[in-house]
Amino acid sequence: MKLGAHMSIAGRIGLALSRGAAVGCETVQIFTQNNNRWVGKRLEPDAVREFRALRRTTRIDPVFAHNGYLVNLASADAAIRRRSIEAMVQEVERCAELELPFVILHPGAHGGDGELTGIRRIVQGLQTIIRRTAGAGVGLVLEDTAGQGTSLGHRLEQLRDILAGADRPERLGVCLDTSHLFAAGYDVRDPESYAATMAAFERTVGFEFLRALHLNDSKRELGSRVDRHAHIGQGALGLGAFRLFLNDPRLLTVPGVIETEKTDDGDADRMNLGVLRRLRRRGARPRLG
Repeated sequence: MKLGAHMSIAGRIGLALSRGAAVGCETVQIFTQNNNRWVGKRLEPDAVREFRALRRTTRIDPVFAHNGYLVNLASADAAIRRRSIEAMVQEVERCAELELPFVILHPGAHGGDGELTGIRRIVQGLQTIIRRTAGAGVGLVLEDTAGQGTSLGHRLEQLRDILAGADRPERLGVCLDTSHLFAAGYDVRDPESYAATMAAFERTVGFEFLRALHLNDSKRELGSRVDRHAHIGQGALGLGAFRLFLNDPRLLTVPGVIETEKTDDGDADRMNLGVLRRLRRRGARPRLG
């Protein structure tokens, strides 16, 4: 499994790759704009050329995006849904310009209108984005959530229903976040619980839809439905869970990135990636169930 981290684009977008190379990333996730704004600046041609050149020289691959945090395709507010669609269309266009294979997004929160209504809105939003970006070649990858508030995507069945409702499922995929999965109530800490959870994933979603992993430990307990990331092996998940993910033969071609707390000198990323690499080398393959 290729390992990497979410890297900052502060300064200019190509610096994310330089920063990733400096801490030993084999793969990188980025924001393509300020993650707390609806509209981002257009990418300057020089910045795009530099980014593409750095991809070649650093050999970091794949590089993929995470969308901004304001997007909510399930919102009870129709204006927010419209703005979310516009923001995602622009996101896909930026990803296409940077030659990124996919962008990860949280499904959305229904705001009290109910799961079925929220899922219907998400499907409609995805359909519109897919139609308006036909030919872009950029995938839309749904991340599982911890289930805080009215967020959707914390049950595998919800992800399944969103995928099933789309006319173009080949444009869609899923990203599993280990911390979110655990907080949502799926245990993966020992071979038996890991096998049961991954069997449930195979039955509902299917490994053919899995595009990426977010490798994060959890500060909170199983089923807390609270999204709080911890350094690898220093949270409630523990090292055993990551050993199982990293040595599962079904996941070896799936990129894994950390979203753990950073330090200015990059040492926190180096530490977490180092722990994962040791587990990747030494771990025994899990029973698949």
